[in-house]
Amino acid sequence: SACTVSMGTRRAGGGSASGRDPPPAAMFADGTAPGAEVESLWRSARSARCEAKSCQTGKISTAETAVQSHTSRDAAVQVDQSKDDVQDFQPEVQVDYPSLLTFLQRVEDAVIKELNKNWKSRAFDGFEVNWTDQNETVLCLHTLSYPEAQDQKLQVTSVSWNATGSVVACSYGRLDGGDWSTEKSYVCTWNLDRRGLNPQRPDLVVDVPSSVMCLAFHPSQPSLIAGGLFSGELVVWDTSRREDPVTWRTGMTDDTHTDPVYQVKWLPDAKHRNHAQLLSVSTDGKILVWREERGGLLALAEGFALVAQQIPRSAQLKKFAKGEAAVGVTSLSFSHFDPHVFVVGVEGGYSLKCSMAAGPLALQQTGSSVPLRAPAELAFSPHRGPLYSVSCSPFHRNLFLSCGTDGQVHLHSMLQTQPLVSLQVSKKYLFCVRWSPVRPLVFAAASGEGKYSSAAKYKVRSQKRSCFVGDVHLFDLGRSSQKPAISLKQAPGECPVYCLEFNIKHTQLLAAGDAAGTVKVWQLSSDFTEQGPREMGLLEQLASESTD
Repeated sequence: SACTVSMGTRRAGGGSASGRDPPPAAMFADGTAPGAEVESLWRSARSARCEAKSCQTGKISTAETAVQSHTSRDAAVQVDQSKDDVQDFQPEVQVDYPSLLTFLQRVEDAVIKELNKNWKSRAFDGFEVNWTDQNETVLCLHTLSYPEAQDQKLQVTSVSWNATGSVVACSYGRLDGGDWSTEKSYVCTWNLDRRGLNPQRPDLVVDVPSSVMCLAFHPSQPSLIAGGLFSGELVVWDTSRREDPVTWRTGMTDDTHTDPVYQVKWLPDAKHRNHAQLLSVSTDGKILVWREERGGLLALAEGFALVAQQIPRSAQLKKFAKGEAAVGVTSLSFSHFDPHVFVVGVEGGYSLKCSMAAGPLALQQTGSSVPLRAPAELAFSPHRGPLYSVSCSPFHRNLFLSCGTDGQVHLHSMLQTQPLVSLQVSKKYLFCVRWSPVRPLVFAAASGEGKYSSAAKYKVRSQKRSCFVGDVHLFDLGRSSQKPAISLKQAPGECPVYCLEFNIKHTQLLAAGDAAGTVKVWQLSSDFTEQGPREMGLLEQLASESTD
């Protein structure tokens, strides 16, 4: 705003004639002059600067995030309880210890007597608390096949479960005739845990130029599987290598079997813990042990030969023709209690107890790169025809099973030559027998015939919900030593079942392969997978009959 300045003004007057100034009252008088306005430049300049400028910080970036620890732990806090609180909540109990001691001494004899009586009682025998879901039905979970092999009329010659129990493999070949030596065959695998499993489309198919007679997965490496061929060769495949799965093979050498290989088995290598050896048996009479070599070759490590003249005289073997010395081996099973003891089945119908520690040399040496030894120690009473399968008990060191073309299953003790039990299972051939890995008194047998029957105790879920006496027979010696507890129809008609294997990881599963080219995976009921409280005692009692 403008400033107004007021000041006094002087009025000019003329001089007097006398030359003196007039008196003060006459010289000055009051007056008002107009004000002067001066604009404030400072305020206007500052006001302009304030309007033109502003104060703003730089843009602040923000983001949301969360923190999650990898592990968690619950913690609780408990305050100490005061003695007053304890007294209020738990009133003190007065105990008369001298009287309590007198009472216990007085009743001690009576209590001990009752406890001993209860311990010897059989009132609760057979009772077992089981909190798991009970499966009362034997169910066919999967029917697996390879259509191309079936089109060639090939048969399932062997089945095997891998180390995890989730993959089942089968070999295709022929056991009933045909040009075995030149016919193409296959090894197929299915992962039963795979989503979208196609039963007619294997996860892996390996083409093999010769018929595959037997298979065995490695006991600890799930992708390795060994096979024995009709040509006498051994081959190891790695199922994780899709392009070239062949890992090791024997090739055709002087050490190779000259007859078909009917069984292979993995053995631990005593010298190299991280390696395994492979054992093979053949109808050429040889039992050979192979070790891994560089370059993908299997080299002969040690071997045995069964010669008729060196079979113990307890076996009344047929008279061999002149020059016929070798005894053809069809099957083998190792003791679960002694790694040196094994049992073999031979074409003459005998089962023989053998030892890996055998010392004597075999009489027949066929240009082998290592000396062949004679392993037989004891011969058992024969079947009435060739023997196809043997199986040592996983629960008793002396018991083993055998079966053959006479349709019988023999339960043997290694302590005597005569069988403990002889079961007439079928009127036709029995091709395979296996002990259960979890039930000491249960075993399965595979036969070549099928007809209708009924079973009262066990249930089978099939197309007609009926029970059949046919191809896969399950025995429970705790219930009957003469007839199967249940018989499962594997294939239509009289199509034989050639092979079967229990799953030692998933013990409710049993795989069986037949001449129609199919593999059926059966889910067993709880009756066949849960051990009873007195089962081991009954097995011991059964085995003790050999010494009576």
